[in-house]
Amino acid sequence: MDELNGKLIACQILITGLIARVANEQRDPLRFLTDFRDEIKAVVNGVNIVGMDSTDRVRAVALKTLDELFSLMKPPSSD
Repeated sequence: MDELNGKLIACQILITGLIARVANEQRDPLRFLTDFRDEIKAVVNGVNIVGMDSTDRVRAVALKTLDELFSLMKPPSSD
């Protein structure tokens, strides 16, 4: 399990670095990050999760992880 968690953390770091790199090349990096974060939140809220009775916990963890990924770049939105 520790190996899986380590790989997930490494993926999160890689994705965060990629997002930051793309944002830095934009004319308005803060707006890009805000729009990108909001689009990803919409995907998380709309994705179909099968095989579980209650998907609320999975969705909440995904949204929390998303906020953590963006927290170093911009504070999470209040919604």
